Amino acid sequence: MSEKRKSDNTSTWLWVPSLYFAEGIPYVIVMTLSVIFYKRMGISNTNIALYTSWLYLPWVIKPLWSPVVDILKTKRHWIIVMQLFIGAGLAGIAFTIPLNHFLQYTLAFFWLLAFSSATHDIAADGFYMLGLSKHDQAFFVGIRSTFYRLAMLTGQGLLVIVAGYFEARSGLPPVEVTVRTEFNIETDLKTFDPSLITPLPADNSTYFISPNELSIGLDNIDQKVKSDFVALIEDWNVQNGFYAKENETEKSDSWWQRHISAPLSKKLKSLFNSDLDEQYNAVAGNVGYTYFMLSKQPGNGETVVLNFSYDAGDKSISLMRSYRYEFNAENWDKPAFAVFQLDPMLDEPSSTEFVGLSGNIRLAWSVVFGIIALVFLGFFVYHRIVLPKPVEDVSNTRGDSGFFREFLNTFKLFFKKKEIVVMLIFLLVYRLGESQLVKLASPFLLDSREMNGLGLTTGQIGLIYGTVGIVFLSLGGILGGVLASRHGLKYWLWWMVIAMNLPNLVYVFLSLTMPESIWIIGGSVAIEQFGYGFGFTAYMLYMIYISDGQHKTAHFAITTGFMALGMMIPGMISGWLQEIVGYQNFFIWVMICTIPAFLIIPFVKVDKNFGKK
Repeated sequence: MSEKRKSDNTSTWLWVPSLYFAEGIPYVIVMTLSVIFYKRMGISNTNIALYTSWLYLPWVIKPLWSPVVDILKTKRHWIIVMQLFIGAGLAGIAFTIPLNHFLQYTLAFFWLLAFSSATHDIAADGFYMLGLSKHDQAFFVGIRSTFYRLAMLTGQGLLVIVAGYFEARSGLPPVEVTVRTEFNIETDLKTFDPSLITPLPADNSTYFISPNELSIGLDNIDQKVKSDFVALIEDWNVQNGFYAKENETEKSDSWWQRHISAPLSKKLKSLFNSDLDEQYNAVAGNVGYTYFMLSKQPGNGETVVLNFSYDAGDKSISLMRSYRYEFNAENWDKPAFAVFQLDPMLDEPSSTEFVGLSGNIRLAWSVVFGIIALVFLGFFVYHRIVLPKPVEDVSNTRGDSGFFREFLNTFKLFFKKKEIVVMLIFLLVYRLGESQLVKLASPFLLDSREMNGLGLTTGQIGLIYGTVGIVFLSLGGILGGVLASRHGLKYWLWWMVIAMNLPNLVYVFLSLTMPESIWIIGGSVAIEQFGYGFGFTAYMLYMIYISDGQHKTAHFAITTGFMALGMMIPGMISGWLQEIVGYQNFFIWVMICTIPAFLIIPFVKVDKNFGKK
C-alpha cells in the first residue's frame, strides 16, 4: 500500500485529537480525580494513598497483556470496545456513590476503569502506527501529545470545577472567606480561646456562620510557635468530633538505610562539603484562622458536611490541611476552626478566596461521573464512525499455532530484534538527566535562598509551570513533529537529543547566578520546557520506529515499559542525592547524566526516510 493511500491528512484530524483526548481522560480520573473524590467523601489520607496508588498497577504491567491486544481482533475493535467499557466503569461509579458501601463498589469500578484505560492505551498507540503513514506519524506526534495534555488539564481542572458547581447548588448556601495579607499586622497565636466565640442570633433558617474576611501579617514566625498552634487547633477539632485524627505511621530505618544509603550519604557530604543551613526549618510563614458554626441544630441522626477549600486568588495563601467537617446535634453550636498559612517567600500584599460547600456531595459527584460516562458513550459512537479501517489492522493469529505460542512469540520477536541492546540503552538513557531534573526543578524554585533555592512563591510556580511551561512544552512538541515529518527522524535526531539535554544548563545557570527577576526565571524554564517538548519527539518516534513490524502494538507497549523504567529508577534517588550535594552540584550532576544520551546516538540506526513524506 502506498503512503498516500494509507492515510488522508484531512480525515486524520477527525480522529487523532479526539482519540488521544479520550486516552488521557480516564488516566487522569484514576490517578488524580479519584483522590479528590475520595477526600470529598471523607476517606482518610492513609486509605486514599493506599487504594489509589494500587490503581496505577494496570499501566505498570500493561506490556504483559499487550500481546493479547495485538493477537486477537483488530486495534480498531479494541479501541471501540474499551471506550464502551470505560463508559460502563464511569457509569458504575456514578450509580454506586449513593450506596452505603460506596468505597468498595467504586473501587471495583475504578479497577475496571483502570484496566480498560490501560488496554485502550495499547490499542490506540497501535492503531496510530497502523492508521497513519510514517510521515503522518511524525507530523501528528506533537498534536497527539498536546491533546493528551489537554485531557490532563480537563480532568484536574474542569471536572473538579463542575463537581464544585453541583456541590454549591445542592445544599446550604456556600461560605465565602477572603484572606488578605498586609504589612504591620500582628497575629496573636498564644491567647487562642474557643470559648470566647459564641453563636450569633439567627433566624429559623439553617446556614453557616463565619467571618467573611481575615487579614494576616506578612512577617514570618517561629516554626515551633506555628506547630504548637496548629496542634491546638487540631486537638479542638478532633475532640469535638468535626473530623477524625489522621493516622501517623512511624518510620524505621531499613537495612538499606543503615548499611548502604546512610554511609554513602555521609561520604558524599564529606566529599562535597554540603553543610546546608539547618536553621531554615526554624522559620515559617505566618498563619491565621477562621471558624464555622451552624445557625440551627440538625435533627437527631442528621449530619451536615462542610468542605472548605481554595477557590481563587494567590496560591501563596493556602490551607494548612484539607478540611472536611461534620456537624451534628452535639457539636453544631461549637466553632470548627480552619488554619491558613502563608508561603514564607510571600513579601507583598495579596488576597485569596476560599469557599465552604455543604451540598449533597454524593449527588454532585454522581452527576460528574455520569456526565463523563455519557461523554465516553459519545466517543464510542463517534470513533465507531470516524476511525478508518487500515488494511494492516488485522488479527495476528496464525492458523497453525495456538494463542499461547503466539503470545510468547511476541516477546521473543521483540528481544530478537537486530540492535536490541542499543535500542534498550537508548530508551533507558535518552532522558537520564531529565528524569532527575523533573523531580527537583520545582523544589529548587520553591526553596528559600538560605537553602540555595530561588525562593519563589507557590503562586509564581503555578504561573511559570502551569501556564508558561505548558505553552512552550506544547509548542516544542508540535514543532518537533512538523519538522520530523519534513526531513525525517534521522535528520533531526542529533538536534533533538541536543534540545532534550542541553537546555538543562539553565538550571546550572540559575543555581549559580540566583536571579531575582521572575522574567529571567520564567524565560529559563520556558527554554527548558520547549527543548524537552522538541526533544521528546525523537524519543516517541524512535519507539514507533523500533516497534514496526509484526506485533507492533505489543512491541510499542513494551517500549513504554522501558520508558517508565528509565524515568522511575533515576527519579527515585534524585531527591536523596540533591539533599547530600546541594542544588548547584546536583544540576551539574544532571548535565553529566546527559552524556550517555550523546554517546549512544552514533550507534542508533534509523532509516533516513522514516518520517518523511
